[in-house]
Amino acid sequence: MKRLSIDGALLHTPRIHSDHRGDFLESFRAADLREALGHSMDLAQVNCSVSRRGVLRGVHFADVPPGQAKYVTCAAGAVLDVVVDVRAGSPTFGRWESVRLDDESRHGLYIGEGLGHAFLALSESATVVYLCSTPYDPAREHGVHPLDPDLGIEWPLDGEPLLSAKDAAAPTLKQALDAGSLPSW
Repeated sequence: MKRLSIDGALLHTPRIHSDHRGDFLESFRAADLREALGHSMDLAQVNCSVSRRGVLRGVHFADVPPGQAKYVTCAAGAVLDVVVDVRAGSPTFGRWESVRLDDESRHGLYIGEGLGHAFLALSESATVVYLCSTPYDPAREHGVHPLDPDLGIEWPLDGEPLLSAKDAAAPTLKQALDAGSLPSW
């Protein structure tokens, strides 16, 4: 487990065992995550998202408490996965960090409660699996526009991204801050 520059975000690089049959790896070990975090991640829901090239999902986050921690992997294809610090008052508020998740490196990304999450599908098709600490609750879910120029996320786009209507209508980080809809540090 490697800590990223945003507190509450960790990158897991699994040991991949390869032979003539293919690969085997442990993509998630609760004990390793508990050791890195100092606490366990409850598992309440597993989500699977299949996206075509150019689909941009997020920046999503949930109300804190209880928040929603996520452990994200890309089971097939490749995505640029981004963690955004949307916690008002955090020393890294408004900063983001990106990592490539794909079906070769098999990295896993832990995103703690209160952090924003987004990804862009880089391959023709990308399957992303999320382990979530709390179930989805639309009343607690929020977003920030992934193309907010003040965030300045460097998406490797070949044209216009494909956004959901909800993500396209999401406020900027400043608008969300002014509306009081962001989690606190």
